[in-house]
Amino acid sequence: MEKVLIIGGAGYIGSHMCKYLANHGYTPVVLDNLIYGHREAVKWGPFIEGSMADAPLLKQIFSEHEIAAVMHFAAFCYVGESVTEPAKYYQNNVAATLTLLQTMVEQRVNNFIFSSSCATYGEPVEIPMTEDHPKNPINPYGRTKLMVEQILEDFREAYGLKSTSLRYFNAAGADPEGELGEDHRPDTHLIPLVLQTALRQREAINIFGDDYPTKDGTCIRDYIHIEDLSQAHLLALEKLFKGEPGDQYNLGNGDGHSVKEVIETAREVTGKTIPAQVTERRAGDPAVLISSSDKAFKELGWKPQYPDLKDIIATAWRWHSSNPSGYKS
Repeated sequence: MEKVLIIGGAGYIGSHMCKYLANHGYTPVVLDNLIYGHREAVKWGPFIEGSMADAPLLKQIFSEHEIAAVMHFAAFCYVGESVTEPAKYYQNNVAATLTLLQTMVEQRVNNFIFSSSCATYGEPVEIPMTEDHPKNPINPYGRTKLMVEQILEDFREAYGLKSTSLRYFNAAGADPEGELGEDHRPDTHLIPLVLQTALRQREAINIFGDDYPTKDGTCIRDYIHIEDLSQAHLLALEKLFKGEPGDQYNLGNGDGHSVKEVIETAREVTGKTIPAQVTERRAGDPAVLISSSDKAFKELGWKPQYPDLKDIIATAWRWHSSNPSGYKS
């Protein structure tokens, strides 16, 4: 059973990845500082509390565990906060990641999967967005993701560190078995906010503008189920294990849904009223973000199992309705 170090394995995507790896014969070893993660979400392997910026701790982990690969899910990801607190984002997302990568090279751990983002592209110039789309991030969060991708390319050439960057569009949904879910504090993602409204934890869901050039005036996004993200990560990792150098891939369903469609689908799934109110647009919200994931389909053999928005929301609702206060911590 190969051991995979999961940086940020107590968080939303990282915890789902741990379960997926364990179910496919791997042993996840979690490193998480629990700033945003939840200890209760770590169930499938050893847990070490700490930071990827701690080089001595990383060396200890690599010496005590025969780590075959590292997956990185530990970036700070609040776009608005990255604008007001850029130092925090460059320190964690870039500087701490660089410490991790340097330590990997020193310890001769040569397989790395990076959780990247469509934020590396910035404002879309074409829809759907392919991996060749221009990279012009419009906020510090997106810039940190692109910087790490560029660092990885240099490390591949200079040190032979094999790596793949996976550019997510909108991660959503929850563990189909209901064991794990999305518990961000604060939460800024649409689907959890809509479901919190269904649970009467919010008076209404805000729609930030209804005058966009879309079919119903609200923004359109490409939602990808967390289980399908996990599948793509494992497929990408196994290509590295076969000796391939790595690449960059978009992860999305290639199909967009508007804010109003998400709210209406949630009403159908939950059977709840879910009040909504239109407010002013948010700065920097593109009208449409839709992925082309043809490259991942062809080269990774990726086949999303939960492409339907109703199924994505249903798995999220199962977890939120059973865990209305989220994890205990």
